[in-house]
Order: sequence, then C-alpha cells, then structure tokens
Amino acid sequence: MSLIPQEMLAAYWSESAVTTNVIIFMNLLGALALGLIVGYERSYHGRAAGMRTYGLVCMASAAITVIAGYPAFWYGGQVSVIVGADPTRVIQGIVTGVGFLGAGVIMREGFNISGLTTAASIWAAAAIGVMVGVGFYAAAILLTLLSAVSMLWVSRLESWLPSRPAIAIVMQFREGYKPQLAVLKRVANERGYDIAEGSLTINFKDGKPEWHFVAVAKGKDKGATMTELAQELTAFEGVENYFLSHARN
Repeated sequence: MSLIPQEMLAAYWSESAVTTNVIIFMNLLGALALGLIVGYERSYHGRAAGMRTYGLVCMASAAITVIAGYPAFWYGGQVSVIVGADPTRVIQGIVTGVGFLGAGVIMREGFNISGLTTAASIWAAAAIGVMVGVGFYAAAILLTLLSAVSMLWVSRLESWLPSRPAIAIVMQFREGYKPQLAVLKRVANERGYDIAEGSLTINFKDGKPEWHFVAVAKGKDKGATMTELAQELTAFEGVENYFLSHARN
C-alpha cells in the first residue's frame, strides 16, 4: 500500500495543471519585465529602490494575485477534500506578517537607504512559499529562478544602462563665512553635477553654517569622481570640514 496515492501526486503534474503553471509563469515574467521598467526610472535618478526591488515586488504581487484565479487547481484539484476554510485568508495573514518582517531589514543613514532589495526578496520568498503551499509547484520553481536571476544579474544590467549617480555632501563652513546657493550651483554644474531639488538642508552650529545636499551627476561618466571632489573641497574657499558619500535615497 502506497503512503501517498499515486493519483493524488499525479494531479499536481497533470497536463491541465502544468498548462496552468505555464500561464502563471507568463504572468510572472510579464510582471517582472514591467517592474524592471518602472524601477529603471528610479535607478536612473539614483534612488535606493531600483530595478531589482521594483521587479521582485511586482512579480511577487502578481504571483499571489494570479493564483487566486485558479482555485480549481489548488492542492492538486483536491480543494473539496483538503480545504476546510478559505486559503486566501491565510495568504492575507502571511502577506501582512512578511510586510512587517521586510520593513525590519530596511535601514536609513543620512541620505543612504539600504536593505530594500533584501526586503523585496523576502516578499518574493513569501510568494514562493504560498505557491508551493497551494500546489503550484512548477510556477513556484520558475518564480524562484526568476527571483535568483533578478538578484544576481539585474544589478549588472543597471550598471550597464545610463544612469545619474548621486553623492551626498556635507559642507561645514568657517565661522563668519556666508555661502551662496547660486555659487554652489555654478561650481557643481562646472563639475558635471546638479543640486537635487529639495535636498538642501542648512544647520547653524557654534557660529558655523553647515549645508547638507545631494549632487546628482548629469550622466554616468560626466561628473567628477568622489576623489576629485574631495581634493577640490579641501582647497574650496570657506570650507572647514566636509563629508562625502554615495547617495541612494
């Protein structure tokens, strides 16, 4: 006597079930492509949530949504036998819980935000688990492969595509010095950068003005390097201290 009836196992890999998994996979592939397109706009402008984050979230959201449209194939078509309650309520609880878990890995330090892709990958892993749980094994395997490819290779695609890298700059001026925004913009423009709108904050401590802002390069290879900027800031009139870092905001 077989521990698990062969008919039940075969139901998960029947022709109709495999066809449904392929249709679901096409939905996932399309969602990934669209998410990458939206994410490229963010990546181009130097934002923390780039192509990988948008692609993973869009694809995982599509996965959880599309399986709700094929209830006849849940659990190998044994819904009436196995399910005693609505599985979508369980999925809703999983999505809510994983959302809090993902938020816990996101960190912000100044203009830099990290952990977004990790949070998105956790979301994708939850979607994979849901698909395995309801019996869409082939689609879950394909979603796993797409997620792994996205995390491994999309970053290389981002580095190849045109972009506008950004640098977070903190400038502390000498006591009594009065910096001018127009002069700052002109100097930045001469070095291939624009001052990001709305990024400027000004502090005044111990009689010394301190400016925080983000400089966005006009193109991938058009702005001065961080080393070159540091050397020039050392000799910049009125600057007493400075701090530079790559900005992902």
